[in-house]
Amino acid sequence: MSLAALWRGALRHIGCVLGLAVIAIVVGAVLRIGDLHAFATMLENARPGWLLVALGLQATTYASVAAGWGIVLHQTDTPQPLRRLYPIAVGKLFADQVIPVAGMGGNMFLVDRLAALGIKRGNAVATLLVAMIGFYAAYGVCALAMLAMLWIEGLASIWIAGFVLVFLAVATAIPGLALWIRRRGRRPVSSTLARFASIRALVGIVGEAPKRLLVDRRLILRVAGVNGLVFLADAASLMVCFLALGHPVGFPVAFVAVMTASMIATLGPIPLGLGTFEAGATGMLALMGVPVEAALAATLLLRVFTLWLPLVPGFALIRRALRTKAAGLTA
Repeated sequence: MSLAALWRGALRHIGCVLGLAVIAIVVGAVLRIGDLHAFATMLENARPGWLLVALGLQATTYASVAAGWGIVLHQTDTPQPLRRLYPIAVGKLFADQVIPVAGMGGNMFLVDRLAALGIKRGNAVATLLVAMIGFYAAYGVCALAMLAMLWIEGLASIWIAGFVLVFLAVATAIPGLALWIRRRGRRPVSSTLARFASIRALVGIVGEAPKRLLVDRRLILRVAGVNGLVFLADAASLMVCFLALGHPVGFPVAFVAVMTASMIATLGPIPLGLGTFEAGATGMLALMGVPVEAALAATLLLRVFTLWLPLVPGFALIRRALRTKAAGLTA
């Protein structure tokens, strides 16, 4: 399955995704109609200086993702400067969110763009897989840290612990599936698994990755470390959003809320995490004593920086990449 084919499929679903976005906004507004005045007041009084800080923090998340790729590429003797990898990180976010193939759209976009930079496809696939393993390793560690923070505050429960365990199982299964497919090579999978487009796409690319990179624990730890900075920057961004609204909260509170919302959005079936992320963050913040109005306003503001703003340059970057590739094929 080519990137162009995925993109054509995405175009057919963009209207649906945008429709869901509108529905989520309308439903959210109706459910919280009593708080709309509080939202408007908070947003009107937001301090632009703190908003610029939040924007800067979000810019570092893409640098962290790109740095992880750079670490792997350095091991393949094909190093790339951050300025070349950074736009790919932005474009990959758009592909992950919009191209509806269980995240494979963004992964295939990464492999395609790295290949366009002159990197061997096998090394590009290895970069993808090591980055995936590192990301979910960092995700799992942060999830456990979140649970520990809740336990220290006396807010942990068997339900929250069970939710974290389910997430950890999924976080382990995703890279585990990729490694299993890598070990079995390009042999066709069973007809049951072949019905999943994401698995068919994985089978088509992961068999090309050099094994030595996938078993390099030091390399994986380094990549996990830079990916962990993404979650810390997201939590810091939420904390800064609260500061912009004049309602400061501590970093641990923001971290727990962001991790809870991220895990709910990851496990949930809703595209873009619409509604599920906002509900998860707001609910956890309320559980930790933050007023609901401030919690929801700060969460919505965070989503502007983490989701909506990056979609615009992401769309432009992917569109340009596709045009460049099409021009190369017709030349």
